[in-house]
Amino acid sequence: MSIQWFPGHMHLTRKAIGQRIKDIDVVIELLDARLPASSANPLLAELTEGRPTLKVLNKQDLADPGRTPAWLDWFNARAGTRAIALDASDSAPARRLIEGCRQLAPNRRGMSRPMRVLIVGVPNVGKSTLINTLSAKRQAKTGDEAGITKQEQRIVLEDDFYLWDTPGMLWPRIVVPQSGERLAASGAVGRNAYDEEEVAMALLDYLKQHYAPLLQARYKLELAAPEIAALPDDELLARIARKRGAVMSGGRLNLQKAAEITLTDFRSASLGRVTLETPEEYARWLAAAQQQEAERAERKAEQRKRDERRARKAAE
Repeated sequence: MSIQWFPGHMHLTRKAIGQRIKDIDVVIELLDARLPASSANPLLAELTEGRPTLKVLNKQDLADPGRTPAWLDWFNARAGTRAIALDASDSAPARRLIEGCRQLAPNRRGMSRPMRVLIVGVPNVGKSTLINTLSAKRQAKTGDEAGITKQEQRIVLEDDFYLWDTPGMLWPRIVVPQSGERLAASGAVGRNAYDEEEVAMALLDYLKQHYAPLLQARYKLELAAPEIAALPDDELLARIARKRGAVMSGGRLNLQKAAEITLTDFRSASLGRVTLETPEEYARWLAAAQQQEAERAERKAEQRKRDERRARKAAE
């Protein structure tokens, strides 16, 4: 399943970041702690020109607490990068962002050298909620739909600390299929860009392998965890439909409704605290995707050569 979503306003955001970054000291990239690598924008490194970056694993209260430390270690091992985890609705840890930025750019202090920070992230990752928490008032619109913020906003957090918020942005081509599935499951992708049943089944495919007891408890499945893990994804979705009353006239199952229920339960953490990837898993997915991309580029190059040969023959 290939999921892509890069609407027009994201092109404008990319241009705006390219202009703004010239005057920025530190970049805060807000990530979803349930899908840390999949929610990290690979376009950002190009746009931010190697600026120091604070990676913030947001929504840590929804993520598997046993997996978050491994992700923090993974990001902290990178040069010019610090990583912290927080829940954006909690005002105390949110203030750690300011200190984290000051550590990355210690010379930016005082009115003569104010700290200038750009905050970026994929849609619906919680940037607006975090900014409202940091500034102690509702300066940014919030919502559960991807793409709420549509233009850049400047917020003063301290006399010498300026924060620029940008609209949520993905990247033009998501090459890791698993990342596209996870971004859609989290609500970072517009609803018209994916099939909810397919995304729900991809989500269930992972959950049944790693969090079967949570599925068992949430949907009152009368199966042992190993039996749940062995179910085909469509059968598991059908069982959820029956348990949650997603049944139409004539006893037909409403799998669309069951998919919506499943995705809502994941997004709200009604299923429990889960993280949909480990550093090791993501490394495997990325390596496979890069191999496929290399093969795709090779096929295109061969096709271009064949086209050129045919064109030369036709011209002779």
